[in-house]
Amino acid sequence: MLIALNIVLIIIALVIAALCVMILKKNNNDQDSTILENITQLGGLTREMNEKNSQFLLKNFGELRETLVLRQEESRDKINKEIGSFKLDMKDSLHKEFVQLNKILEDKLEKISSKVRENLDEGFKKTNETFANVIARLAKIDEAQKKIESLSSNVVELQDVLTDKKSRGIFGEIQLSNVLSAVFGEKNDKIYDLQYKLSNGKIVDSILFMPEPTGRICVDSKFPLENFKRMYDKTLPDSERELASKEFGRNVKKHVDDIASKYIITGETSDQAIMFLPAEAIFAELHAYHGDVVDYANSKRVWLASPTTFMATLTTLQSVIINIERNKYMTLMHEEINKLGDEFKRYQDRWSNLSKHLQTVTKDIDQINTTSNKISSRFERILQVEIAGTTDSLLDEN
Repeated sequence: MLIALNIVLIIIALVIAALCVMILKKNNNDQDSTILENITQLGGLTREMNEKNSQFLLKNFGELRETLVLRQEESRDKINKEIGSFKLDMKDSLHKEFVQLNKILEDKLEKISSKVRENLDEGFKKTNETFANVIARLAKIDEAQKKIESLSSNVVELQDVLTDKKSRGIFGEIQLSNVLSAVFGEKNDKIYDLQYKLSNGKIVDSILFMPEPTGRICVDSKFPLENFKRMYDKTLPDSERELASKEFGRNVKKHVDDIASKYIITGETSDQAIMFLPAEAIFAELHAYHGDVVDYANSKRVWLASPTTFMATLTTLQSVIINIERNKYMTLMHEEINKLGDEFKRYQDRWSNLSKHLQTVTKDIDQINTTSNKISSRFERILQVEIAGTTDSLLDEN
């Protein structure tokens, strides 16, 4: 528009200059008056053209401004619609993902719960079966114990049954095997074994496979009967019976030393072992009248046990094993919950990033709106300046 206006003004100036030259060349007064009249007409025509050009420019500027405003509003509406659609789509997508994540969490938790319930039910079932077996075998042990006590009441009959050390050893091993099978069942290789050979070549009567850090516990049967009988043989003088009591203590200490040296092996077995005494009477004698022997055994980390106390010890160990197995499943469930927590944390981080992007888009829209307003304001100022400049030029020419 401004270029067209300048061209018109230049043409008008050239026409005026040409007329002036013609006036200088013409000497005739009539022709001069005609030229002046033409100049006057040309001036009127020039003013008329300027007015038309001004109106044309004003009209075009107005239409341009209306077009810009209309396009700005259309762009704003379009952006708002796109943002609204984007928000709805994003909301639907996030909702679907959240529902899917919840379903995955519920499925995993349900699987873990089912597995835990199944394992607990199975564990309780096995525990009940074990206790039932223990009770049944305890009845058998009680019956056998009664028979043993009846035999021990008659020294002659006891001597007939236990004629030498080998017979006593076999008797003790059988007693030990009966107690173990009563608690853990027969041939339970995962928990105990009989006649187990160690790395040093020694064979222990039984070994218990306990969880770490306890490890393997050796159990050996000892039956110091000879001096025990002499202690209570009323046919002997008191001096010999007292001497037999001292020998009995020394015999037990020797058994303690043998067990400690043979069956406590660093890195292979536990740092403790058990001496199994098949007779309750011998166990009671030691704790009642030979406290020094019991203390000596404890210092060597060799624990004395009778059939009754050994049964209680094994029952306690069985409960410990069951609790350890249950803790394994609790650890598994804890690991799965930690994994789910990690998944939820990733979801939270992604949601935070998405929220930041939405805030950035909103900020960009505000900046675009501000820039658009600034452009409109500048167009209005330019329009005002152009109109004012055109008016001043026309006034100067007149």
